[in-house]
Amino acid sequence: MDTQSSTICKIIDNNREWVNEVQAKNPEYFRNLAKGQSPKVLWIGCADSRMAVDLLTKTQPGDVFVHRNIANRIPSEDLNALSVIEYAVKHLKVEHVIVAGHTGCGGVKAAMSTDSVGILNHWLRPIKDLYLANEAEINALPEAERADRLGEFNVIQGVGTVSKLPVIHKAWEEGRELHIHGWILQLDSGLIKDLGVSVANPKQVESIYMLNKPAGN
Repeated sequence: MDTQSSTICKIIDNNREWVNEVQAKNPEYFRNLAKGQSPKVLWIGCADSRMAVDLLTKTQPGDVFVHRNIANRIPSEDLNALSVIEYAVKHLKVEHVIVAGHTGCGGVKAAMSTDSVGILNHWLRPIKDLYLANEAEINALPEAERADRLGEFNVIQGVGTVSKLPVIHKAWEEGRELHIHGWILQLDSGLIKDLGVSVANPKQVESIYMLNKPAGN
């Protein structure tokens, strides 16, 4: 058996083993899981394989709605990310949106480099811009800490982007509890670092982003 087949077979075997263990503890687990989801949290994170949300947070299937991409970017024109946020906030009615980066992010490191990374050059371009906007502060740090600081700026920017979305403002107008957080997973310790940039109400958003309703609505 080649390595690829062995890897895939192992994953399937692991799944069956996990199912058996879960059912032994709770025979109704999967029937209940199939009835629907009502997560309180939307997690927007990096696609890095080490960002195992359920393991890191000790949550269960159905607890966290997840969107992931390279370097946890949230472009304001990205229909993929915007659709996830819209669905999570408007339909699932989550109470928390977490923008989560991590230390040692390969995407952030690539954005600080002049090496070409193919189609990712376009995706990472805004992180290069973010680096230039904060170059003095970042370069004042020891070299080993610079990429992680840029990763923090990237998360902070993501929190700002989410807080400006009309679907967020609509939830606040309806009186709903909705908090947007910026976190960094510290891979060398496994601990989450709260960047202290949470947004929880429209007073924390610049008024120019709070759009008026169209006439007649």
